[in-house]
Amino acid sequence: QVQLVESGGRLVQAGGSLRLSCAVSGRTFSSNVMGWLRRAPGKDREFVGRISWSGGSTYYADSVKGRFTISRDNVKNTMYLQMNSLKPEDTAVYYCATNPNNRGGADYWGQGTQVTVSS
Repeated sequence: QVQLVESGGRLVQAGGSLRLSCAVSGRTFSSNVMGWLRRAPGKDREFVGRISWSGGSTYYADSVKGRFTISRDNVKNTMYLQMNSLKPEDTAVYYCATNPNNRGGADYWGQGTQVTVSS
């Protein structure tokens, strides 16, 4: 089993920045592909991005490419999502996940943290 705990979500104005954190425990963090999913109000959960086990490779959804950056610290068992140039359409619950796929699924995900972007 793996436990994922997200933090850092809050209300922010459009154009602003926010950094989310994900603390991972219960399994070997460093060997897993990690990433982020999100669920906007009234929509299905969607893929945001993922990072390789080493941190050397990342991949993002087109909707966030160039604005969001995923990083990880395998010593601290923590992953981050730096979000810049936030838009109202980024408003969602953000989930930390292991092995996320492009369809919005994953092996495990946390409880989520709410990000609200005001216009």
